[in-house]
Amino acid sequence: MLKLKHGIVELYKKVATSIPPDVEEALRGACEAEPEGKGKEILKSILTEISRSRKEQGPVCQDTGIPTFVVKIPPSVDQKKVKEIILEATREATKSIPLRANAIDIITNNNSGDNTGRYFPVIYIEESENSLLTVDLLFKGYECEELSQTYRLPDADIGAERNLEGVKRIVLDAVRRAGGKGCPPYSIGVGIGASRDQVVVLSTKQLFRRCYETHPHATIAQLERELLEEINALGIGPMGEGGKTTAINVSIDFAHRHRDTFLVDVSISCWANRRGKLIWG
Repeated sequence: MLKLKHGIVELYKKVATSIPPDVEEALRGACEAEPEGKGKEILKSILTEISRSRKEQGPVCQDTGIPTFVVKIPPSVDQKKVKEIILEATREATKSIPLRANAIDIITNNNSGDNTGRYFPVIYIEESENSLLTVDLLFKGYECEELSQTYRLPDADIGAERNLEGVKRIVLDAVRRAGGKGCPPYSIGVGIGASRDQVVVLSTKQLFRRCYETHPHATIAQLERELLEEINALGIGPMGEGGKTTAINVSIDFAHRHRDTFLVDVSISCWANRRGKLIWG
């Protein structure tokens, strides 16, 4: 398990100091498509910052946010032990990279100093379908976390009914509310289902999906494409300064809902959608 701990420390370093290739590619494409003006200059600056961080091995953003793990574990591996290793790796990564310490005790208001604490970092455990253990890590920035929204349909205030058109209105409303406060262009995850905990987890997991990776269900894939186009038509633009690029990706997943509920959660990530994967086995 020592190698697993080392691998997770290296995963932390990779996620903190670099942007996934698909995100960088999407940002480059957006920069090429953006007309001359402030929006284009901002995208150029973002791409320069990505290159600098990669070269200097320093954090892309000083706020490394809330480390969020999705871990798929084979039945033969002890889940408790894996969680312990993640905590050990988090402490080591915080010191060695270094990462800003963000874990605060809500009772004492003390900072743990090592990014670990009660249910911190966030760890979702799933059973692996094979003998491999996979660790996905996402840094969720605090500002974008505050801009993320959960809605209940119907919503009379925005004219959203209990259907996919209503979902579209919900997502557009969330992006309008976010405006430029969360450092767009955004990656957006959407979860649809029956309960609050379910849709929040679903929308969070969409931020792990690669840009332009479409949903296998044709109707949802079409909704993703339509939403990306309509979000970019809002004109919010890079950093809220106007332009064609307000989002680079929209990913949606859904669960069956209860007959009397229709919940939608919208998770928002800034342009630096920092994520990575470790496969161990």
